[in-house]
Amino acid sequence: MAATERDASASGGETATASVVGASGFAGGELLRLLAGHPGFEVAQATSREHANRTVGSVHPNLRSLDLRFADPGDLDAVDVLFAAAPHGVAMEYIEEWRDLTDTVVDLSADFRLDSESQYDEWYDGHSAPDHLDDAVYALPELSRGDLAGADLIASGGCNATATILGLLPLHEAGLLEGAQVVVDVKVGSSEGGAGGGPASSHPERSGVVRPYAPTGHRHEAEIEQALGLSVSFTAHAVDMVRGASATCHIFPAETPSKGDLWAAFRETYGDEPFVETVAGGSGTYRYPEPKVVAGTNDAEIGFEVDPENGRVVTFAAIDNVVKGSAGQAVHAANLALGYEETAGLDQFGLHPVGSP
Repeated sequence: MAATERDASASGGETATASVVGASGFAGGELLRLLAGHPGFEVAQATSREHANRTVGSVHPNLRSLDLRFADPGDLDAVDVLFAAAPHGVAMEYIEEWRDLTDTVVDLSADFRLDSESQYDEWYDGHSAPDHLDDAVYALPELSRGDLAGADLIASGGCNATATILGLLPLHEAGLLEGAQVVVDVKVGSSEGGAGGGPASSHPERSGVVRPYAPTGHRHEAEIEQALGLSVSFTAHAVDMVRGASATCHIFPAETPSKGDLWAAFRETYGDEPFVETVAGGSGTYRYPEPKVVAGTNDAEIGFEVDPENGRVVTFAAIDNVVKGSAGQAVHAANLALGYEETAGLDQFGLHPVGSP
C-alpha cells in the first residue's frame, strides 16, 4: 500500500491489523500490551515457536484477559504491520518473506539499524540481507521523526543507544560536541538480557551487583557514532533492577558552556517532545533522571550538570529499556509511519511508589 494511502486510512480512523513475531519475549509481551490498548491497531497474531497454541496469558500473566493464542511463526498471515521482536539475525533471514506479507515491518532487533554491510562486518557477524539496508529507517523519533512518515521498513533503536543519544542530542545540535571527548557509562536492568538471558541474568547472580559486562566495544557504540557523527568511550554495567537504562555521559568540550547555555540547548531540542522531560537538579528526592520514575512508560527523563573547574558537562538519561528502549519506541515509530497521532497508545503515566522497576 502506498504511503499516501496508509496516511489516509490512519487519519480516517480505520484500524490496522498488526502481528508480533517473537511475542513470548519481554519486548514481545510489551508490544502486545501496548497494541492491545492502542486505538489504531487490531492484534491479529502473536508468534512463538516454543509456546505455539498456548494462551498469551500463560507466558505474560499481565495479559491473561487477552483472548489470543501463540501461533507458529511459520503460519504468519498477511497484515498491515508486522512487529518483529526476535533475536538478532532472525529478521535478516526472513525479511523478504515478511515484506511480502505486510505493508510495514518494524524490527526491534539490530538487524537493520546500521547503514552499511561493512558496519555489520565490523560490529556483528556480517549481514545476510544487505540489499534491504538502504530501505530501513532508523527509529529514534526524537532524532529521525522526519524520515518515518510512510516508512515501510523501520529499525527501532537499541535501548542503550537510545538513552545515550537522548542524553547527548541537545549538545550535538548546539555544536557543543565538536572536538569533545565523550565518555558514557550505562547502567541497565536484567530485562535487557531477554526472557532467556542465561545464568548471568538469574536472580541469585544478578541480585546486589554492579557488574561491568561490556567495558569496551559494546555494539550500540555503532548506533551512537552513526547518529551523532562522533566516537564515544562506552561502558555498560548490569545492576540490580529489572527495568531501566540510565546513561551518564561525561563530555569534555573545547569550551565549557554555562548552565544557561545548556538549558537553552535542552529546551530547543526537547521543548515540544511528547515523551521527553528535562529534569536537572530541581527540588525533591528525584532531582535527576531516574529509571524507577519512568518504569512502564514511553517517557525519557533527561538532565545535565556543569563542572566548570574540570571543563566537564555531565548529562543523564533514564528510560524503561523495555518500553522507550524497545516496544514503546517501535509503536511510536509505527504511529508516525502510518500517520496516527504519535502519542496514540503510549500515554501511560508511571507508577509511584514502586519497588525494583
